[in-house]
Amino acid sequence: MDLELTGKRAVVSGGSRGIGFAVADRLAAEGADIALVARDPVALEEAAARIGRHRATVLVHPADTRDDAAVRAMVDDVVATLGGVDILVNAAAQPAGGPVPPLAELPDDALRAEVETKVLGYLRCARAVAPHMSAQGWGRIINISGLAARQTGSIVGSIRNVAVAAMTKNLADELGPCGITVTAVHPGMTVTERVPELFARLAERDGVTEQDVAARFAAATSIGRLITAEEVADVVTFLASPRSVAITGDAIPVGGGSRGTIHY
Repeated sequence: MDLELTGKRAVVSGGSRGIGFAVADRLAAEGADIALVARDPVALEEAAARIGRHRATVLVHPADTRDDAAVRAMVDDVVATLGGVDILVNAAAQPAGGPVPPLAELPDDALRAEVETKVLGYLRCARAVAPHMSAQGWGRIINISGLAARQTGSIVGSIRNVAVAAMTKNLADELGPCGITVTAVHPGMTVTERVPELFARLAERDGVTEQDVAARFAAATSIGRLITAEEVADVVTFLASPRSVAITGDAIPVGGGSRGTIHY
């Protein structure tokens, strides 16, 4: 299937590593030009060099999505350089999987930090690109959320991801008449470069091996293994394409299936 992405212009926040990088790499492989956004300029340059093998245009733009002025300046620069923006993939967020404190020990700032980065950060980026997409009558916004929206176990994780799903639906209804679709993707535990360190930490905490930790996570999926960042990126790349027009406002789980639950 031709995804019709050649020549499309994509902004990917959190694009220097993990799922964000995998998405940017897939989009470039399909012919899109990429604006990579993250806070670490060194990591961005390294990511851009790796994506460059696809011969796509790759812009590097260090920016903190917690700063609205920085977000607006980034989008203005992308539009000036690439001539517009067609696709936004919001993936700039603190990774999940850290220690979950009990309610009595949960500080307000833990939630504030997550909302500032993942919820408001996503909103700022969407707000900045929407006028450009509306003017051209076409656009795709994909918000990387997480399966914690459908599971207990992390108060902060569940709240931030439910908020992203709610924001997604509201934006989809508002922007749909302008030719813009907005979707959320819910990855579960995903194999990225940070997973070995996470598994080592959990193994030490629980007094088991790293293989035991990996098996525990794999057993919670319907397919019996963890999904990779590249497999999440495959789904996001389809959602970013003109072929995905029938899907908007919805949250798509991309975690290998959650055993024992039915979502309909």
